[in-house]
Amino acid sequence: MIRAWRIVQMRFADRAFEGEGARLFGGRWNRRGTPIIYTSESLSLAMLEILVNLDSAATLDRYLSIPVEFDDSLCKVLALDALPDNWSSDPVPPNVQDMGSMWAAARESAVLVVPSAVVPQEHNFLLNPQHPDFAQIRIGRSTEFDFDQRLIRGF
Repeated sequence: MIRAWRIVQMRFADRAFEGEGARLFGGRWNRRGTPIIYTSESLSLAMLEILVNLDSAATLDRYLSIPVEFDDSLCKVLALDALPDNWSSDPVPPNVQDMGSMWAAARESAVLVVPSAVVPQEHNFLLNPQHPDFAQIRIGRSTEFDFDQRLIRGF
């Protein structure tokens, strides 16, 4: 069993596993219009993923962490050495967004394992809410998550 983590603002808790944010705004691994749920292999990586995309420290209150569990048979892995050289560039290259969007549209698996652009030796797990096996992903109980203020000094 694999455990992953998602950190969301409390106001989005009831929609945390719909993929709506990624559908509306796109992400590293998807274009706008594609619902994907981004999770990370550790709570600390999930926190880093929030921090690198932060516009203002003022938004770092009222967050929840939510664990998920799933069997590795639900996963397809995108290995680091199989990715294009620009996969971790900022801004996100369209060819990288296409990879995740095509995976989601083809419903190849319920989970896509990808390296983190923040820490390439660690992984994020993209969940496809439109895949028939998505129902096999167990969503745990949320708990309040507080960011250590030392992390955001200078914002």
